[in-house]
Amino acid sequence: MDVLLTALADPARWRLVALLAERPRSVGVLAQLTGARQPQTTKHLQTLERAEVVTAERIGQRRIYALRPGPLRDLAVELVRLADAAERSGGPNESFERHGRTVQAERLAADGEGWADGRSFTFRRDLTGSPEFVWRYLTEPDLLAHWWTPDDLRVSELVFEARPGGRVVLEYRDAEDADGSDLVVGRAEGVVDDVRPGERLRYRNSPLLPGGAAAFTSHVDLHLRPSGAGTELDALYRITDSTIDSADFIAGIELGFGQSLDKLVAAVTAYPMSTEIRSAK
Repeated sequence: MDVLLTALADPARWRLVALLAERPRSVGVLAQLTGARQPQTTKHLQTLERAEVVTAERIGQRRIYALRPGPLRDLAVELVRLADAAERSGGPNESFERHGRTVQAERLAADGEGWADGRSFTFRRDLTGSPEFVWRYLTEPDLLAHWWTPDDLRVSELVFEARPGGRVVLEYRDAEDADGSDLVVGRAEGVVDDVRPGERLRYRNSPLLPGGAAAFTSHVDLHLRPSGAGTELDALYRITDSTIDSADFIAGIELGFGQSLDKLVAAVTAYPMSTEIRSAK
């Protein structure tokens, strides 16, 4: 496939393919139709032949080229597969486009300091395991790192001191940025306000702008309640101190924090109850 794509990438060769799709033609005729010299046309046709997209046969004094449709059909199937994957319902591209529309709307709304103050978002998730077990995923850095970023991101630095006045630091990068050479996607710093193990956790966190200033302050209030064999988690996310430059950050809260909580549900579910019992000993 790579050889075929390389062969078709040249506009001159693509023109030859289009002409041969109409009918087989000789090198001389193809050179005339494309306005190129015959030696140059021959080289292009040889490249297409090596890619198996054309075939040639000598008839009398002329060398006639014809198009082989099979490789083009295979390429078309692969392109359709890629296009279908990109536009699948509920896929990453759909989320990306929805987020883009939200960003534009928030940029228009950001008309002054404090423009988003008081705005809040609520989330609810049902999790397996007891509140005490879930609590560990909310407060222990090693477990927080499993879920505390939106999709396609990974934690690159994390500090969470689960005590009133404790530090909160979250830095994250693209999940595929293995060596850390790409730009940091985001960084937030804050402080823990209230800790009631197994019941309630409150903290403040401020995403940082490129220059290091706070974009806004998020006030996150997490409540845990026993629910049957599991735990019901309610999260309130409230904004204060919003700056004009915070629009892009605020646009991602509902989607991004929601994805993080979905990852929390998956992370907790991945461990059987026996793990919880052993960990508690």
